[in-house]
Amino acid sequence: MRSPKLPGPALPLLILLLLLPPPGSASGPAPFDPTWESLDARQLPAWFDKAKFGIFIHWGVFSVPSFGSEWFWWYWQQEKIPAYVDFMKNNYPPDFTYEDFGPLFTAKFFDANQWADILQASGAKYVVLTSKHHEGFTLWGSEYSWNWNAVDMGPKRDIVKELAGAVRNRTDLRFGLYYSLFEWFHPLFLEDESSLFQKRQYPVSKMLPELYELVNKYQPEVLWSDGDGGAPDTYWKSLDFLAWLYNESPVRDTVVTNDRWGAGSICKHGGYYTCSDRYNPGHLLPHKWENCMTIDKFSWGYRRNAEISDYLTIEELVKTVSCGGNLLMNIGPTQDGTISAIFKERLRQMGIWLKVNGDAIYETNAWRSQNDTVTPDVWYTSKPKDKLVYAMFLKWPISGQLFLGQPKATLGATEVKLLGHGQPLHWTPLRENGIKVDLPQLTIHQMPCQWGWALALSNVT
Repeated sequence: MRSPKLPGPALPLLILLLLLPPPGSASGPAPFDPTWESLDARQLPAWFDKAKFGIFIHWGVFSVPSFGSEWFWWYWQQEKIPAYVDFMKNNYPPDFTYEDFGPLFTAKFFDANQWADILQASGAKYVVLTSKHHEGFTLWGSEYSWNWNAVDMGPKRDIVKELAGAVRNRTDLRFGLYYSLFEWFHPLFLEDESSLFQKRQYPVSKMLPELYELVNKYQPEVLWSDGDGGAPDTYWKSLDFLAWLYNESPVRDTVVTNDRWGAGSICKHGGYYTCSDRYNPGHLLPHKWENCMTIDKFSWGYRRNAEISDYLTIEELVKTVSCGGNLLMNIGPTQDGTISAIFKERLRQMGIWLKVNGDAIYETNAWRSQNDTVTPDVWYTSKPKDKLVYAMFLKWPISGQLFLGQPKATLGATEVKLLGHGQPLHWTPLRENGIKVDLPQLTIHQMPCQWGWALALSNVT
């Protein structure tokens, strides 16, 4: 980003006044204190656990070079990785800077309504857009980003406003925003870092004002924080901000937050845990978690140099959504605002799968066993109120018989159905534990779906 001018003597006082949280409408003492003990006690809004599946969108100036990774600027200028240095040397003039990519981020073909329709077709229940990545470029006209935002440069449009409006007007998805706390090359952050974060110029004059602006202006129901830059939550004043968010903000009753609010908070504090990118614990966790993962195995942003083998297949994606937690599946649009065909296909395929098997995903709970002990690649979810357990399996057995070692069934009470088929299936108990299910004899055209199936088991323990 272009180096902003340092604030004059009158500006810090004005900024501090702006940072004072607006008065809340509720009377009486605030229910949450700015401590992790208090904030972590907040009950996660119920909609998030029911939703199960969301779409992540990584879009920014990094979509212009669209080479290697959304970390392009860092890898080129800071780490000087040869592939990135050579890419710039072979394709751009010697004096070309990263800031020169800004005007080329045109979003010429960006159609928020079209994006919203694709998101709806995916079966997702929420979307999270990168309002600002580590490069510092904001997808809205941030008052604190001056000449490095989508309204002043490039698209000359408020991307956040347009997508928020389309999602809310055309879909049943919840709208969320990703926000990077730090910026790689912001001079105030670098000065604070050099003081070992004893100085706090950057969060006071940049990060906190932007977060308040984002929440008050766009009212995201997911606030996905990232990029602590090695600084603790005390530097970021995360606890004060979260207390305001939960107590007084316009989304205080519905907003969900993740666990990336300062060095040491990940997988330890926050509304739900992400723990790491592409996180899948492989066992049941007592705390709500989310697996944020990419369809492109190697990048969150769009890559022109990606091969078809670099993209996860629909079978691999179905396996991920069946493993518990929430799944936040990422796509990376191009610099002109189009969603490439491979991403559209994967999103629509996921929607087709969820139309058949959504009962086994949405509004479900973890069961006592996450996966089966007899047959591999079988996962379980449950709906205790309906006395239902769902068994999802990715391989149709050649024998036509599926052996399940976990369910304890009762003759005359337990019923087994294949989602999308509807007719009760014949089953018999195994000698010790579990059941054997006789699957229906179907042609490939009669299959409810192509990439994984789900059985609904009633009255099993």
